[in-house]
Amino acid sequence: MNIPNELFYTKDHEWARFEGSEVTIGITDFAQGELGDIIYVEFPDVGQEVQKGDPLGTIEAVKTVADIYAPITGKVTAVNNDLEDAPERVNNDPYGEGWMIRLEAVDPSDREGLLSAADYRTLID
Repeated sequence: MNIPNELFYTKDHEWARFEGSEVTIGITDFAQGELGDIIYVEFPDVGQEVQKGDPLGTIEAVKTVADIYAPITGKVTAVNNDLEDAPERVNNDPYGEGWMIRLEAVDPSDREGLLSAADYRTLID
């Protein structure tokens, strides 16, 4: 199971990469494995403001549909439109080409409420 140490995680299986006030979000390797083959990803609108815990979009897989939740409060600055034509990138590279959404953090200290890689490993074990 791939759980990069430099990322932060949620109990809902999203990951967050903080680069200054910009935060890139996706779902974890564990989550994509549980969902199975991903066939569609629905995103929020760029410019939309979200609160920590709000739904950001939906992931449709062969087995099920799951929501993506905001790990922090912020404003949507980008979505990975490449996933429209190649949603399988989430399965193949969840921490790279399978990223989903970028937010401009309102309060970067929101990360203090997220899980470390070690905490996330404990959660899924």
